[in-house]
Amino acid sequence: MNAESQSIQRIYLVLLLLHTLAASFIWGINTLFLLDAGLSNAGAFAANAFFTAGQVLFEVPTGVVADIRGRRVSYLLGTLTLTIATLLYLWMWRLHAPLWAWALASMLLGLGFTFFSGAVEAWLVDALTATGFTGHLDAVFAKGQVVEGVAMLTGSVAGGFIAQATNLGVPYLVRAGILVITFVTALILMRDTGFERKRGRPIAQMKQVLRGALDYGLRNRPARWVMLAAPFAGGVTIFGFYAAQPYLLQLYAKPKAYGIAGLAAAVFAAAQIAGGLLVNYLARMFRRRTTVLLTSTVLSVVVLALLAVLQSFWMAIALLVFWSLIFAASTPVRQAYLNGLIESDQRATVLSFDSLLASTGGVLFQPPLGRVADVWGYPASYGCSAVIQALAIPFLWLSRREQPKSDAMTSD
Repeated sequence: MNAESQSIQRIYLVLLLLHTLAASFIWGINTLFLLDAGLSNAGAFAANAFFTAGQVLFEVPTGVVADIRGRRVSYLLGTLTLTIATLLYLWMWRLHAPLWAWALASMLLGLGFTFFSGAVEAWLVDALTATGFTGHLDAVFAKGQVVEGVAMLTGSVAGGFIAQATNLGVPYLVRAGILVITFVTALILMRDTGFERKRGRPIAQMKQVLRGALDYGLRNRPARWVMLAAPFAGGVTIFGFYAAQPYLLQLYAKPKAYGIAGLAAAVFAAAQIAGGLLVNYLARMFRRRTTVLLTSTVLSVVVLALLAVLQSFWMAIALLVFWSLIFAASTPVRQAYLNGLIESDQRATVLSFDSLLASTGGVLFQPPLGRVADVWGYPASYGCSAVIQALAIPFLWLSRREQPKSDAMTSD
């Protein structure tokens, strides 16, 4: 690998580290934070649903911004928006704001994250291509997965214990501070290598990029099917992650042990590190990426069903470790598979549209699953999650049947 490609990878990993560290400070306590602000389970997951609704609303427009004005601009806008939204969350917690206020703030938070989704991935792939990278994208994404896992492990555990030692608002202040550092770092290090800013009328440019995104997205048969599986997997994943916090506290029988809630997020982080390290082994075990995606989805359904049946603290921890390990190991494979189906000019927009579909699942499924948790308990909500996750399997099978070139584990 040449020096330029190595430098691009290092910058990518630094940006992932800072962004994930900032975000993860509240991941272990976010549901508890919303409940402490006076919301019910249904209200808390409705607020989360508005967050994902914001992602649905803004994913494609912000993807177009990244494809027209540059990935760096998109990243900086995302960092700034997240900082403002985080401070707004803290202010509303102190006021015990009504649900409609949380809805608006959550949509702003969703806007912030949409500036990242697609843009960073597109920046990396374009820059590596421009600098003559000849390696495998799976391995690069796997390194990113490990770095994100380390950052998430550090931030989520620290956030949980900081909240336990002080209050639930302090981790949000820490997050805002790290986001400021992230902004300055990206301003200095990030350059749009391999990307040429488009000139002309913005509306015409947007139409052109969106048309290309449709051609290489929903009109591209193998990409279409894997993207249509995203709402079922995405909606279940975000609910399962945030529901784990109060569910583990319930099983632990100590509702103020916020450190345990932080450990719930740390479980996902540790598994993410291990999952990233497993990618090279998956390449030796499986010939096709869709085989990995189908196997991981089936195993996820089984784990969610077991969470509904085996109601023990330590058993829940073990199952959550396995579930998050499955997710972490398959994510870089899915990224490489989808990126191999997309042209550079539409990459950020198509990837953002993929995120949009996953977020749509969060909008559709989080409020009813939260209501199930209120009425019948968390085990029942995990049982329903297993059924929803299973709906992704036929779409992945249809994508496999197309036999695209990027399905081969040795092809990038």
